[in-house]
Amino acid sequence: MTHSLATPSSRATDLHARMVDFLREKVLPAEAGYERSRREAGPHGHDVPPVVEELKAEARAQGLWNLFLPSESGLTQLEYAPLAELTGWSLDLFPEATNCAAPDTGNMELLHLLGTPEQKQQWLEPLLAGEIRSAFAMTEPAVASSDATNIETRIERDGGDYVINGRKWWTSGVLDPRCAVLVVMGKTDPAGPKHRQQSMLVVPRDTPGITVERDLPVFGQHDQHGHGVVRFDDVRVPVSSVLGEEGGGFAAAQARLGPGRIHHCMRALGAAERALAMMVARVTERVAFGKPLAEQGVVQQQIAESRIELDQARLICHQACQVIDDHGNKAAKDLVAMAKVAVPRAASSVIDRAIQTHGGAGVTDVTPLAAMAGWHRAMRLFDGPDEVHLRSLAKSELGREPLVPLPRVTV
Repeated sequence: MTHSLATPSSRATDLHARMVDFLREKVLPAEAGYERSRREAGPHGHDVPPVVEELKAEARAQGLWNLFLPSESGLTQLEYAPLAELTGWSLDLFPEATNCAAPDTGNMELLHLLGTPEQKQQWLEPLLAGEIRSAFAMTEPAVASSDATNIETRIERDGGDYVINGRKWWTSGVLDPRCAVLVVMGKTDPAGPKHRQQSMLVVPRDTPGITVERDLPVFGQHDQHGHGVVRFDDVRVPVSSVLGEEGGGFAAAQARLGPGRIHHCMRALGAAERALAMMVARVTERVAFGKPLAEQGVVQQQIAESRIELDQARLICHQACQVIDDHGNKAAKDLVAMAKVAVPRAASSVIDRAIQTHGGAGVTDVTPLAAMAGWHRAMRLFDGPDEVHLRSLAKSELGREPLVPLPRVTV
């Protein structure tokens, strides 16, 4: 079944032009100051570089704010896709500058869809205002969390409270000093139906019993917001902290991951486009064996292959967005799975070629390529490893009726 892509609205077109200007005039020039602040802080420093809040104020003043959430921006997922792609050009700065950074986007979507009026007032409103940040505590080191039903963290009812005990990791955002709230997933009914055992709770970061054991680097690089290993020891919150309904955690996780996976893919395309632009600039300037690298046949082939891979991956991503817009997250699950496999593969290939053309500069912090390579390789694991998405796609394909019934093969 094919899905024609809708023409973007004039508002979406105007926002794209303004985002390009903001990237060129504000974000890219700010990267040097951001990197300088991070180096001075050291690998275990998580204070926010001042330039981040400066960019947030500027973006909000220009109306480049909360574009990811249709109820706030008025944009469709397909219209948001090219805007999110632009933010991927500067992953440390641009998503947060526009208040479109993970994990806050997914948490805000959950609060918007499932939160009570009190939860929205306490947490969603300051998140939408960019006044606080949040974390998402789902995966665990002791079990294969690609199957969310494996999660072992216990959430037990005790009178008017829930009590949480467990150990999480890759709790992104928890080391940011602005992190005020965690969305925690655990089991409230281990004996219940497989997909009704889990629940999600909204847990204030300063609740007694929460301990951040350490920060996890991604291929040796520590991010400012951190990826924490977190322990929950008799963490007590009121029953009103449940997000949605008790037993609805697995369904909520799937609802959160649908748009979230596509947002990651959009940003990955932006990073890869930057890498390709860097590759083109590099091979135009550098001379080897008597002529510019751009005139070497193998380099030309690498550039052409990169363009093909990126445009193919983008079309899958945009088609997934169109189906989400027209029919909802569930109808787009196969396309989302395709995008989650195809986009990081394409991005990693393009970034790797850019590293190769940059030689020694490509593997240092002289360029952003090394950090980009690490993050986008990791993307093939977070939000579900490739193998999980391929398994899901294969099951769908095996159950699909062919367009034209084929005669049985006999010998």
